[in-house]
Amino acid sequence: MTEKPVLYLLPVPISETENSDWIGASYKEILFKTNLLFVENIRTARRFISSLKLGISIDHLHFEELTKDTSAMEIQMCINLIVEKGKAIVMSESGCPGIADPGAVLVNEAQNIGIEIKPIVGPSSILLALMGSGLSGQCFAFNGYLPIDSREREMRIKQLEKESKEKNQTQIFIETPYRNAVIWDAFIQNLKPETRLVFATDLLGINQKIKQLSIKKWRILVKPEWTKSPTIFLFQA
Repeated sequence: MTEKPVLYLLPVPISETENSDWIGASYKEILFKTNLLFVENIRTARRFISSLKLGISIDHLHFEELTKDTSAMEIQMCINLIVEKGKAIVMSESGCPGIADPGAVLVNEAQNIGIEIKPIVGPSSILLALMGSGLSGQCFAFNGYLPIDSREREMRIKQLEKESKEKNQTQIFIETPYRNAVIWDAFIQNLKPETRLVFATDLLGINQKIKQLSIKKWRILVKPEWTKSPTIFLFQA
């Protein structure tokens, strides 16, 4: 009986200064026995695998780019490659494939035709931030990016704050690092005084910081000195 094709989902570090002790024997074994990889950026994926010093010949690996712009036709070509090779890997640029990541589209198509999916343990900045926030881990929503337009952003924040209050729900967001200060100011200006606001920055890195205060308390403090470190924002009304 022919074995099912397998698609492995391999997380990658979320900080440049991260200690990657979580990368275990099974992770390394998968890289050794699988030479087809779907990645967001081939150059950084090659560099990451080389940094592990596993004795793998990078030139013998077959990389295919998988981004938010990958077309439906290209996804089908990726599926055909998985079936042909029998084993493949999806690797995110940061954290876990399929979580705020274009790998989800390929996983969906693989599920549709019965390819076996094997997620491998690794860090997710979204879950790490939630774990360290002190906010509700029973009911939470990941909202991705807030609108660029300031008026739309204000309306969205207030709508989600209302939902948070009604459902006792934590609201979670990401943003490009250079916009950290803009998003922070939007939260400070538009959330109610009793709402708790958290930032979690440089998770697993040497400058990691997770801080929770009410909006009322944040407003009397000097605002955080924002760097270009990846940051997760969370609030709960």
